[in-house]
Amino acid sequence: MKKFIALSVIFILALSSCAFGASEFDETWLVTSDTTAKGAAGNVFAELVRDKVKAADAGLVIDYFPNGELGGDADLLRQAQKGYIAITVCQTAPVVSFIPEVAVFDLPMVFARYDGDTIDKVLNGDSEFHAQISKAYERAGLHLLGFMQNATYRLATANKNLQTLTDFKGLQIRTMENKNHMDFWTAIGAEPTPLAWAELYISLQNGTVSAQENAADTCASAHFDEVQKYLACTNHILYCNQMCINDKIYKALSPEHRAVLDKAVSEALQEMRPKLEAIDQTNKDKLKAGGMTIIEYDNSFFSDVLAVQGVKDLYKRIDTATNGLASTLEKSLAEVAEASKPTPKDPAPEVTKPEAPAPAQTPAE
Repeated sequence: MKKFIALSVIFILALSSCAFGASEFDETWLVTSDTTAKGAAGNVFAELVRDKVKAADAGLVIDYFPNGELGGDADLLRQAQKGYIAITVCQTAPVVSFIPEVAVFDLPMVFARYDGDTIDKVLNGDSEFHAQISKAYERAGLHLLGFMQNATYRLATANKNLQTLTDFKGLQIRTMENKNHMDFWTAIGAEPTPLAWAELYISLQNGTVSAQENAADTCASAHFDEVQKYLACTNHILYCNQMCINDKIYKALSPEHRAVLDKAVSEALQEMRPKLEAIDQTNKDKLKAGGMTIIEYDNSFFSDVLAVQGVKDLYKRIDTATNGLASTLEKSLAEVAEASKPTPKDPAPEVTKPEAPAPAQTPAE
């Protein structure tokens, strides 16, 4: 008999008596849902977790509904909060409305100078940041299972050669309707314009806007190489998905089932990392083959951006709004990066060679 730990909102009233059954049940089902399309990174991640839980054969089942079958991101987060479903996967932006501290992911370019290993240790490892963000999830009635990333980012496409910071001035760029994102682009002199996704391609084609920002896979699937000349690797926002579960449901699981779920998520996160890197590079190559010029930046560009007063002000506002978590994130990233540096080897001690014995003197003839 199945024990439904979480139920879709459609069936919750009819089956609520089954939600927390006793030990006679031999299966525990966790209703899981997201809005990601088939084959997208979030979908592959959720399927990996589902399959690993199934392979453990411990009586835990992930009942997975992808592609928005049970609602949009906000709907699913709300359902997870209330326990109507158990688990949801989404990017970090929609979570901010439920957990204000997640706005730290809106810090522009905060991750841009770090590699995937460093970021993973901060987001999923034994860091001060991970401890604090986990508590923020719990205050919202959720339990953080993990963040999926591998130092891939949202990028900018444009019909302007964006080589330096000054090239962004006056750039009409379509952004998400997110105040922090819009404030960033305004701070560096661009003109951010929220625009419905369905209108974006034609707006780029006819010049209503001259740029947009998205991850490489989104840019490629939308065929922006047909209407944009440049792909600028601005790395302004980390391309990151989070997975969370209703906190009460998580705590109601048996220790064995919690261990199975945690292990499945941890293994899936590690397996997804090279996949994310491959997806990012494959789509950059596709855009380049379509005629786009790829613009790469070194750390001096990111330093120039972060030195802009408007960007500094945005960092301060986000730090205040997240009760200092933004500062904790910066500190944790710097500490992990420093600890990861190879320890310089002491120079080998100089070996003094013994002097060669003086040659025996031959008696004068």
